Amino acid sequence: MQRIKILEYDMCNDEQKALYDSQIAAHGRITNMKKTLLNSPLSFKVLMEWYPLRDAVCEFVDGLGVNAFCYAISNENDCIICSTFFRRLLISSGFDPDNLELDADNKLLWDFGRALVERPRNIPDTLFVELKKRYNEEQIVMLTAFGGMMIATNLINNALEVPLDGYLNDFTKKI
Repeated sequence: MQRIKILEYDMCNDEQKALYDSQIAAHGRITNMKKTLLNSPLSFKVLMEWYPLRDAVCEFVDGLGVNAFCYAISNENDCIICSTFFRRLLISSGFDPDNLELDADNKLLWDFGRALVERPRNIPDTLFVELKKRYNEEQIVMLTAFGGMMIATNLINNALEVPLDGYLNDFTKKI
């Protein structure tokens, strides 16, 4: 059961309504996580910086790489909402998230994403050697920050027990 109320539009003050409207305009919907974050407009604004950071990462990483990176992080964190969201994106792009065939660059991103969750204080040097062969230092910092934002969204969903959005039901992992 969710720990924090999910704000519907009629429950919002003017600032929250403006943020709600901006999400509908930008994405056509507002998710349960974002409706939960609206309880703190500042927190909402900070975490919505995920989008410009993702766009910047997309300038040097392909769509599959970005989605695989986020899926690896969300899977490792057992975040049902985020992992299901990225499963949906992967499936919609023609990939099987349970049997992803990744090239060397995207496998590196997958491994880096998992390492950010599993052992952030002990990421193998060999992983950074490979990252430095493919990305410059600014890009590695950007990937790490983007991974941190993904971890933050996982944390919000998991800690506050945000319920899965209905539109994701068909994409949950089959066990």
